[in-house]
Amino acid sequence: MFTSFSTALSALNATTTAIDVVGNNLANLNTPGFKASVVSFHDLVTQSLGAGLGETQVGFGVGSPITLRQFTQGAQQSTNGPLDVMIQGDGFFVVSGANNATQYTRGGNLVVDGAGNLTTATGEKMQGWTNLATGTLDTNAPIGDIQVPVGGVKAPITTKNFSIDLNLNAAATAGPPPDTFSDSIKIFDSLGAPHTVTVNFTKNATNGQWDYAMSVPDADLKSAFTPVTGSINFDSNGKMVTPGPLDPSPQIPIVGFADGASDMTINWNLYNGSTPRLTQYTQPSSPSAAAQDGSPAAQLIRVAIGSGGSILAQYSDGAQTVVGQLAMATIRNPGSLIAVGNNDYQASGRTALPAIGVPGGGGRGQVIGGSVEASTVDIAKEFTNLIVYQRAYQANAKVITTVDQISQETISLKQ
Repeated sequence: MFTSFSTALSALNATTTAIDVVGNNLANLNTPGFKASVVSFHDLVTQSLGAGLGETQVGFGVGSPITLRQFTQGAQQSTNGPLDVMIQGDGFFVVSGANNATQYTRGGNLVVDGAGNLTTATGEKMQGWTNLATGTLDTNAPIGDIQVPVGGVKAPITTKNFSIDLNLNAAATAGPPPDTFSDSIKIFDSLGAPHTVTVNFTKNATNGQWDYAMSVPDADLKSAFTPVTGSINFDSNGKMVTPGPLDPSPQIPIVGFADGASDMTINWNLYNGSTPRLTQYTQPSSPSAAAQDGSPAAQLIRVAIGSGGSILAQYSDGAQTVVGQLAMATIRNPGSLIAVGNNDYQASGRTALPAIGVPGGGGRGQVIGGSVEASTVDIAKEFTNLIVYQRAYQANAKVITTVDQISQETISLKQ
């Protein structure tokens, strides 16, 4: 009979722990990336009464419950925050916590600290790859703190190649005066200043031949520019045959910029692979596309994280540059992780070795930008558990009072 005291007390202790778990779950109802825990009860060893053959077995109560964190997928909550991210699938973000300890998190509210480091809302540094120091993004290199550009200026890129897709009218005549057509494209020097390259086409008396002259404004140079000239030939089907795809591209050397920029030589790419960019059909002469590989200097406008975990810097000229990449880790037994607060987890002695890499590979989930993962706490389920545990506590408390009354009556038999 007196075993019932310890049995009921073990139930009270276990139920109290279960209520604590429910309280913690409900407290984190709105914590992004929080994973709810469940309680697993187990009984203690039983004793056999009577002949010892197991006909009558009485247990010693319930053991201290085991808490199991359920790493199920949380709902997607759109925030439109440029640095907010969530994981769709398995895996964790890798962060550097106190004393540079490696930790893992599903929380996606990210910010930039005063030193330009990408961190969690509570200050842990996000881990991954960045190209600010090296100029290249190598995801095969070891992970480290992610540096985000703040208020920077993107250096200009000198134009090295340009192309124009156009049709020259096959009905044009050599005159006199000869039919002409011109088109222009903006290029950039080493200082990021724009200049205009103009290509003038003149119909040659030779059938299927056009002469061209490339030039830049004399005002952009210290001395007058001498146009670069040449000829383009088309066959009877309107296809460009010379220069051929294996011939050297026409070049336009520009020296002596008035603004002091470096001299430059630009290639005019007449082919897209082996496909000519110029045609001669009986249609009005007209361009259809133009491209060049230079850009001016530009101010940083914003930094955002795109889908896939790429960190993008957007500049005033409309260009976007990948300046970093978030790392992710997969852990075979995430239930063995130890919660250390701030939405972070730390590996325990039972945790399998994490596999770290880019999102979307090796079993790692996808990263979605502009969203965070909602808590997995189910308020209806937790309130149901709270009522069940409350009733269990009351029932076992009743056991103690009942055994106490019986013991008092047993003692009174001696009187």
